[in-house]
Amino acid sequence: MAQARPSMQELIRQRTRAGFVGRGAERALFRLNFDTAPHDERHRFRFHVQGNAGVGKTFLLREFEQIAREQGALTAYVDDSTGSVPETMAEISRQFASQGARLKELDRLLAAHRERRQEAELAALTALDTESEATGPSAGGRVAARAGMVAAGMVPVVGPLAGMLDEDQLARSADRLRAGLAARFRSHEDLQLVLAPERVLTPVLLRELMEAPAPWIALFLDTYERTGAYLDAWLHETMTTDRHGAMPATTVVVTAGQTSLERSRWGGLADFVAVMPLAPFTEPEARGLLAAKGVTAEPVVSEVLRLSGGLPVLVSTLAESRPTDPGDVGDPSATAVERFLKWERDPVRRAAALSCALPRWLDGDVFRAVANCPDEDADTVYDWLRSLPFVADRDGERWRYHDVVRAPMLRAERRRSPRGWAARHRGLAQVFGGWREEAEQAAADPWADGTWRDLRLAETYHLLCTGDREAVPAALRDCVRACAVDEVTARQWAQALTDAGRDAEAEGAADWGSDLTAALADGGVTTALALLLRRAGFDPRTRALAHTARGSALRHGGAHEEALAEYDRALALDPGLAHAYRSRAMTKGELGDYEGALTDLDEALSLHPEDARGRAIRGDYLRIEDRYDEALRDLDEAIRLDPGTHIAWASRGAIRFNRGDPEAALADLTQALELEPDYPWALTRRARVWRVLGQPDRQLADLDHAVSLNPDWPWSRCERGDALRTAGRDEEAVADLDIAIALDPAYVSAYASRGESLARLGRHAEALADLSRAVGMRPGYVWALCRRAVLHAVTGRWEEARADVERVRELNSEMLGRLPDTDRAVLAPLLAG
Repeated sequence: MAQARPSMQELIRQRTRAGFVGRGAERALFRLNFDTAPHDERHRFRFHVQGNAGVGKTFLLREFEQIAREQGALTAYVDDSTGSVPETMAEISRQFASQGARLKELDRLLAAHRERRQEAELAALTALDTESEATGPSAGGRVAARAGMVAAGMVPVVGPLAGMLDEDQLARSADRLRAGLAARFRSHEDLQLVLAPERVLTPVLLRELMEAPAPWIALFLDTYERTGAYLDAWLHETMTTDRHGAMPATTVVVTAGQTSLERSRWGGLADFVAVMPLAPFTEPEARGLLAAKGVTAEPVVSEVLRLSGGLPVLVSTLAESRPTDPGDVGDPSATAVERFLKWERDPVRRAAALSCALPRWLDGDVFRAVANCPDEDADTVYDWLRSLPFVADRDGERWRYHDVVRAPMLRAERRRSPRGWAARHRGLAQVFGGWREEAEQAAADPWADGTWRDLRLAETYHLLCTGDREAVPAALRDCVRACAVDEVTARQWAQALTDAGRDAEAEGAADWGSDLTAALADGGVTTALALLLRRAGFDPRTRALAHTARGSALRHGGAHEEALAEYDRALALDPGLAHAYRSRAMTKGELGDYEGALTDLDEALSLHPEDARGRAIRGDYLRIEDRYDEALRDLDEAIRLDPGTHIAWASRGAIRFNRGDPEAALADLTQALELEPDYPWALTRRARVWRVLGQPDRQLADLDHAVSLNPDWPWSRCERGDALRTAGRDEEAVADLDIAIALDPAYVSAYASRGESLARLGRHAEALADLSRAVGMRPGYVWALCRRAVLHAVTGRWEEARADVERVRELNSEMLGRLPDTDRAVLAPLLAG
């Protein structure tokens, strides 16, 4: 059945859709691309729209999106309301679902990523407290270090610092963090969802895109000058390599931003990428837009053209009220801001629009605090404000003025009344400060609470805009605390200084914002803190906090000696800083200096006796030092102070097991696992208890769980290999022990255990090599000597067997009496002698 032909009216409506005027060449090129098959050399897989703020990039992307939908494409539009690659994927999935194309597996993994990311900070701290039975960096840790823990933010070592650390240092740090993070997460996939989420999520996204029921897929990535910082490398890798799988050839990606494409990435792909530079509207284009909005009177059109400079967002804003009288066109003091609202006759709305430019973001509460309009009008005015072309929805709750409009509004308000400007910012600082204080009451650690930080950041920005002498020093002190949270938070404070410096024409704040931003880009928080320590003129207390924060960043990056030096400086400035003592203690513990660590923990606990975590760490270090009575006192106290301290329960369980009380050990380790079910260290410890209690099935169940949580942990692999060997499952045992040795080539007991399984499988030469390797690494290893003696006897090497038996007699003759009957029969001629 033939399709009905469209009417003239329908075609006209399509061409003038949403009042879009101009950019005819760009629209035609984009539309033509859908008529060109992907294998055609003329087809482009990516478009980049480039131009200054206000030039109409977003409007053009929205028009492109409509064109793509007309071609049957699934489309998604993403701007800087997302803050990462995973958030971008989530937005794509949400919009595809609204078009009937659910990305179910991606949604499941994104939900897991959000949950696991929230747990990551606590898990990383736990990792640094949990000690492995094995020593030295594992191969898995080396892979983690190389694969991007630094870039993932879990080990913040970039810039000059990275050159100070060798691969072993990074690997050792990665080992500890991986073990600790795995204690929180259910699977290896969960671990990767924290450390490298793009590796897990991107292949799933691509697989589901391949299955999408649409002839085309079109992705529109706006505000690329901001989002490109985290999207560009990922986008290049996804589009140009097979690392994550195949991207459908029918995918078209459109980016838009103020900056040009990164030449090092995209410079060689001119045949596949089309760049669309946008200039301000030409006069005919601007007149066409004004005419579409009913603005045709020549004096008014001339005034709009003069004030807008051809920027589409300004042309659209000035035309929104359909002005018919140009007013005082010749007034030389008229500004673009005044003309934005010149034809809005309602004084309440005019005042609200100007006032609401002051905060960096708006929601209903901020609007009511700043707009100063009657309560009965507030909702109506707020709805009107959000309908203005230059006010954009950021995240469903917060709104923000377009920079092109906000900046001149701020300048106009400041120049009109400098004292009034400062007073209004002071009032906003008090509003945000009051909300911050309310949030502070519900936060055990305010700096760990995102809502509190948002309010504190807004308060800081407005204080900076007042020009108060103490505003910049206070903001710099906050920067220290922000650096102690993470690099993202530190960047937010640097940006607040930059924005306030620009908006208030405050040179000092602007310079600090620029310098801190550069320092963070160069070397992360360590470099930023070094800058602050060098130039900010802090008091001793703040300097101590800065040295402590810098020490923690260095420690997390594996630079333990440098971290210790920072903690020393902190404590020299403020001997009462308990956090510095505890952090220094943990650094010493990671270096194996448990006595030094215990001394620091004594100081920390004398300053903060109610610190349950500090007590638990001290008890665990005492356990490692075999000072069990003292350890138990600390662990008992930690549990009394906070029964949810799972590390204390697990460490106490280990002590009770070592003291020959498996039932009590079982109770403690089970309690630890009830508090933290995905805790590989406690699972592996409890597996040893099950072995002693004669419960091999439960032993293997715990070890299976531990290995599933962290497949790259040599200890749990070796323990499971031993359990499988004991169960007579030697092939499976060898497979686990192979992995344990690959992860840690210095794992002595893994060689011995694998040697025994290989011997039982008849692979005598390999078995002898493993057992000899174990004895060579640990000459007093009696069990390995016994197993090698039996193997020598079985293969007719009696002199070698005799030498091993004599060595066992020297070391521990009782071991010969405890040999199984079958082994005693093999060695009978030597034992009788």
